[in-house]
Amino acid sequence: MRLSIIVPVFNEIDTISEILTRVRSQVYENVEFEIVVVDDGSTDGTREFLEKEANLADQLILNPMNLGKGNAVRKGLEVATGEYVLFQDADTEYDPEDYPKLLKVVTRFDVDLVIGSRFLGAEWTRVAYFWHKVGNVVLTTLFNVLYNTTWTDIYSCYILFRRNLIRPEDLVTDGWEQQAEILTKVCLKSRKLYEVPINYSGRRYDEGKKIRWYHTFKILLAIVRFRVTL
Repeated sequence: MRLSIIVPVFNEIDTISEILTRVRSQVYENVEFEIVVVDDGSTDGTREFLEKEANLADQLILNPMNLGKGNAVRKGLEVATGEYVLFQDADTEYDPEDYPKLLKVVTRFDVDLVIGSRFLGAEWTRVAYFWHKVGNVVLTTLFNVLYNTTWTDIYSCYILFRRNLIRPEDLVTDGWEQQAEILTKVCLKSRKLYEVPINYSGRRYDEGKKIRWYHTFKILLAIVRFRVTL
């Protein structure tokens, strides 16, 4: 099996070397990894680092300016060649050592989509912002009601799915709400959906965390919008 790991990056010079090194070091029996890095117009030296250390990525895409995380994900999907796709943030909140948990489920049950949940009995979780968790619970509950699912954490970074379930040219969002768009479309086409527990070391805003409370509103609208229109 070939797994394409898509890494959207924007201004992560402090963590990009560590996270890509950790991703590159992962090994799983009968799985070939393809690392696709998309720099979304970084201005802090990240782009220059990626160009210099080209061995850390199998494919490197450089956006001419900051076009949004969703745009970077779409660019990665356009060039990915794996049977499955996994998203990896360019910080160190999510641990590549958890890949085996996701892959074990894929290879054992032939799943269409598996999400790594931070709220499903993780070995450890860094204490983070209360309102972020509230927002996640609201989003996840609404999603479950509208799509008749039982997810616990739909806005986890770690979503792994069959690449043929999404055509990048069909994606219409470029912001944080794009994950909701992807999940709505993948869930409606899937037969086997699974979750596994993952560990989480969430960042604070002063450490570079980018998502804010107000992004919740666009995500809520996207969950409803795609349920009505698909």
